[in-house]
Amino acid sequence: MSRPTCRIKIITGNTCQAMTTNISASAQSIRFPGTEIVTVQPQSGPESIESFYDEYLAIPGILEQIILDCDSDAFILACWGDPGIEAAREITIKPVIGIAEASLYVANMVAAKWSVVTTLHRIRDMVEKTIAKTGLTERCASVRTTKLSVLDTEQDRATTLDVLTEASQLAIQVDGAEAICLGCAGMSGLEQQLEDRLGVPVIDAVAAAVKMAESLVSLRKTTSKQLTYRSPERKEIKGYPSHYQAENLSR
Repeated sequence: MSRPTCRIKIITGNTCQAMTTNISASAQSIRFPGTEIVTVQPQSGPESIESFYDEYLAIPGILEQIILDCDSDAFILACWGDPGIEAAREITIKPVIGIAEASLYVANMVAAKWSVVTTLHRIRDMVEKTIAKTGLTERCASVRTTKLSVLDTEQDRATTLDVLTEASQLAIQVDGAEAICLGCAGMSGLEQQLEDRLGVPVIDAVAAAVKMAESLVSLRKTTSKQLTYRSPERKEIKGYPSHYQAENLSR
């Protein structure tokens, strides 16, 4: 059997199997023929990420999925906050794509102004910080939060669709958004139904990340090790398995 033209590992930010299954299905439906996609979740960490505490607990398990991988051509962090993305880029030369960053860049190419529609109000600051890191704050019309928890988006798709429709309509009619970014990996797979209801582009963050990963692999681009994402300095790390030690990382 010939080798796939592109091997992508998608790493969810949480330990919810139902969400991992949905993310995998969305990614498989959008991939090019010849692209092999494996979707995994961390061995340890929170069931969902809805706070900075959750995010920081999830990062070691996310990084471990990269550290122990020798076969993938690119990695996708499938949580909208892109948890640990800077550290992930330090420990591999392969492209690391965050679904938030990917979706914002895609939205920026199809609309002058866009809004992020996401889950609970408490994560607004997390979302705004993620947008600021991309340098695209001026293009953001608004961040619209909802009553949905991350796990709600997976458990009741019909209600999720209705809630997202209402919030997106407000973003368009009140805030001036011309496109909508779905601000949670659990919303993946709803973009076409939302587009049909709203009449504007709706960006599925998982799909955007898959296409960006395929493009970077096709272009043969790797993560720059010139300075910012240079491999970690070697030093003793107490309390972690040996594969976390800097001298054991691929360089």
